[in-house]
Amino acid sequence: MKRIHHHTHRGILSFIDLFYPLFRRVMPHQTFRYAACGGFNTVLDITIFSLSYNLAYKNANVHIGPLHIEPYIASFLTSFIVTFPIGFYLSRYVVFQETSREKREQLGRYFVVVIGCLLLNYVFLKMFVKYLHWFPTPAKIVTTVFVVIFSYISQKHFTFKKKEILEDATSDLTQN
Repeated sequence: MKRIHHHTHRGILSFIDLFYPLFRRVMPHQTFRYAACGGFNTVLDITIFSLSYNLAYKNANVHIGPLHIEPYIASFLTSFIVTFPIGFYLSRYVVFQETSREKREQLGRYFVVVIGCLLLNYVFLKMFVKYLHWFPTPAKIVTTVFVVIFSYISQKHFTFKKKEILEDATSDLTQN
């Protein structure tokens, strides 16, 4: 399993870093990797959302016992199930490699940020589709813009922040 991870990790890095020279003057390396990985995961998310909405749920409510879930919310949850683990893997092993936190701690922090992203997705989708009467796929695309900004800031400064920096700040506060 470690061998598969190593080859996957190295392959993804090699492929993404092939294109970095084109963007070197525009953005830092880590930001480029985040944009590449996040862009891939976002396209995957929107594709799964659209396919789920139009093919799997066929624009009809999903009934699970007494629950009635709108098809755009069911589609969003379907895409989340796929993109959550992929997003964590790419964030941990491609974008924020230098972090020294334990994987379990990062996964917990990542989950907290993703819960925030889920809430933002839900609120924006409800607002755009139900109240503003937008079509679901464009609503998902606009929602994604807001969620990506929130996610990047949260992942960089909370989930994958270097542990030493946090410990130094804590010790500085306790000394004062």
